[in-house]
Amino acid sequence: MNEDNLLALRDVSYTYEGEDGQRVPVLQGVDLTIQKGSFVSVLGHNGSGKSTMAKLMNALLLPEGGTVLISGMDTKDGEMLWEIRRHVGMVFQNPDNQIVGATVEDDVAFGLENMGVDPKEMRDRIDGALVSVGMESYLQAQPHRLSGGQKQRVAIAGIMAMRPSVIILDEATAMLDPQGRMEVLNLARQLNRDEGLTIINITHFPEEAIYSDKVIVMNAGEVLMEGKPSEVFNEVDRLKQVELDVPFAVRLRHALHSKGIDLPFVLHQEELVEHVCKLLLTK
Repeated sequence: MNEDNLLALRDVSYTYEGEDGQRVPVLQGVDLTIQKGSFVSVLGHNGSGKSTMAKLMNALLLPEGGTVLISGMDTKDGEMLWEIRRHVGMVFQNPDNQIVGATVEDDVAFGLENMGVDPKEMRDRIDGALVSVGMESYLQAQPHRLSGGQKQRVAIAGIMAMRPSVIILDEATAMLDPQGRMEVLNLARQLNRDEGLTIINITHFPEEAIYSDKVIVMNAGEVLMEGKPSEVFNEVDRLKQVELDVPFAVRLRHALHSKGIDLPFVLHQEELVEHVCKLLLTK
């Protein structure tokens, strides 16, 4: 395995048991690699297989076919299970389902206690993790009194304290308001940039993928597309065929193009506004 490839799926398949007792395919022949230190977004509708893929990456599920490798470790190797889960932390959709401590400090300490970390080192890790997510002043706060975005920050701090190589956000912003979504995404980008953490953001919001190094589009259990955001979102018609949206700036440019108004391809609204203003000034 290439040392730059932190995570690799090789011809991975997985099925669930349907209501009629028959096996229903969820993933089929998935091949992909995720490089160390990258920020990757995975887009797809419910049922596309993206959350199942996330659980396979964390060894919460094991592939029925193919292989999942984390830093060269095969998730089917039971002796490596704990080490794999130490490498890959997950933040789930509902922050309330992740809170286990009476205080923020207790919640961040929970995973470390299970790992048997020395109390002095535990103190350092808790403090450092809360500083990393900007929640150091909430040490004794009761988690249920926090906003949704703050709860997700605490969940991320609990993972950070365990020193993972990769954090998977499994629809972690889906239940948050726009402000909470922005908080969590800005934090994820900061951890990727400043701490070198590999971030995998599972989402159905195309705007969340704009700043990614790579975008993976899942459809019907298969990888439909993958590439840089500019490459993937430039395929507007192809994404529409599978009923997936694109960022607002791309959607607006595409609509203007259909009216005979040609503008450069951009992902950000601010850039599109600049191009529109320039076009108007030349008229």
